[in-house]
Amino acid sequence: MSEEIEFDFGDNVEKSTFEQILDMDEEDDRDFSKSIVFGFLEQAEQTFGKMDSAMKDKDLPELSSLGHFLKGSSATLGFTKVKDECEKIQHYGHKKNETGEVDEPDEDKCLKLIGESIAEAKRAYEVVNDLMKKFYADP
Repeated sequence: MSEEIEFDFGDNVEKSTFEQILDMDEEDDRDFSKSIVFGFLEQAEQTFGKMDSAMKDKDLPELSSLGHFLKGSSATLGFTKVKDECEKIQHYGHKKNETGEVDEPDEDKCLKLIGESIAEAKRAYEVVNDLMKKFYADP
């Protein structure tokens, strides 16, 4: 009994995944899903702060770990663009290419690519954050 929603998320949110989260709500309110979504958004902000610190320290393993962490939670909610960039961060942190299939031994190149992916992930996060505030009518 998946709930159909009419809200336009564009290509930022995988609708079918997000609808599964909405299916957990009570019939007459969205408090449960709202708490999950806004919990993620807060968690993402904290994780981006940790990523910024790890970038300053050039800590590839930590960056990979943080990318992996945020990839999982964003995938669960259907936040595809955030997930995709975090997956790249995870791979670059392991000194691999963006797909994780080819070794990339140049740490400076990996750090540069991680920096670009963090910036993209933050942009995607801001779009999702705005969409969720509108969806949940939270000013």
